[in-house]
Amino acid sequence: MVVSDITKVQAIEGFMRLCADGWEQGWHERNGGNLTYRMTKDDVEACRPFFYNPRPWVKMEVKAENLAGEYFITTGSGKYFRNVALHPHHNIGIVEINEEGDSWRIVWGLINGAQPTSEFPTHFMNHSVRKAATDGANRVIYHCHATNIIAMTYVVPLTNKAFTKALWQSATECPVVFPEGVGVVPWMVPGGHDIALATSELMKTFQAAVWAQHGLFVSGPDYDTAFGLAHTIEKSADVYCKVMATGHPVLQTITDDNLKAIAKEFGVTLNQDMFD
Repeated sequence: MVVSDITKVQAIEGFMRLCADGWEQGWHERNGGNLTYRMTKDDVEACRPFFYNPRPWVKMEVKAENLAGEYFITTGSGKYFRNVALHPHHNIGIVEINEEGDSWRIVWGLINGAQPTSEFPTHFMNHSVRKAATDGANRVIYHCHATNIIAMTYVVPLTNKAFTKALWQSATECPVVFPEGVGVVPWMVPGGHDIALATSELMKTFQAAVWAQHGLFVSGPDYDTAFGLAHTIEKSADVYCKVMATGHPVLQTITDDNLKAIAKEFGVTLNQDMFD
């Protein structure tokens, strides 16, 4: 279907909706958080009539040959999620990746000299890993400042096992939604090469990574699945924090046997590394 406005293209509409949903949750204060989507060929062709003369190539510190020639929708550096729906051309854009897989150029949006999110290299490396790990199925990388997840990083040991068990045991649906668990990245300076590599190493195994004192980083095949994963993890973190805030000892919880029973009933395989 031919559209007269790029914001009516389904991939752009979904991108804008996720930005709005994340803002409504309170996860994107000021210019916090970022979102990228690896476009399908149909997405690109639907948007191509709106492409500008491309801006110059910008080389990254990272490289991913399996993303050569791909196109991404991305939020902009310093841009606010709350403004995406109001002024999409200013706040989001489409970038093309070169044939070497180490540079990007803007072909739509991000007008007046705006740039892709400063954490684009981290997104890029994780898109590469998740594309390989899911045989191309994963297309969304979403980073938000989920409040209760951040709070947990001050009191829960920063290990994959400790965080996974705390989340699995705080809400029954969690072992079904993320049966592999979550990875944990210790505090690192955001936006650089080191955090990109550390996160991408975890994302070979996990759909989601917790960034200590910073937020949550999730992946998914589509907008709904990625946002739903973040929402589920943050809801479980909210329960955990409220329980801890009572100051009372925990009298009952979801036991390891309970977790295994859930997995059996729903046909999922839990990551055995998360058990003693």
